[in-house]
Amino acid sequence: MRSVIAYILLLAVMLPTLSPWGTVAYYHINKSYIARELCENRQKPIAMCYGKCYIPKKLKEQQYKKDNETTERVENMPFLQLFFETVSAFIFDEKPIPDLKSLRFFFRISDYSTPATGILRPPQ
Repeated sequence: MRSVIAYILLLAVMLPTLSPWGTVAYYHINKSYIARELCENRQKPIAMCYGKCYIPKKLKEQQYKKDNETTERVENMPFLQLFFETVSAFIFDEKPIPDLKSLRFFFRISDYSTPATGILRPPQ
């Protein structure tokens, strides 16, 4: 029972991907009807189209329909705001920036020691 449900779900997911193949299969099944009734060049037997003009027209129509559905879905999607953050006003004081050349930063590497130097020592 689970495998049947899995196959149905897989088919439902893959169906939009396989729809162009359905159009091609429909063309091959009904080739004589399409050549007789739906072909744009049915009045010109020299063109030897035999309904091949039908496939690109239908595929383009399907793609256009799919693009319009996607666009409508995106445009009509409701906007849900999950949080709201209050924006506070920033006030910048106009303090003079000190001259970096006048500031001196001195440190000596030999004076620096980690807190763990007394505890952790390499093997001797």
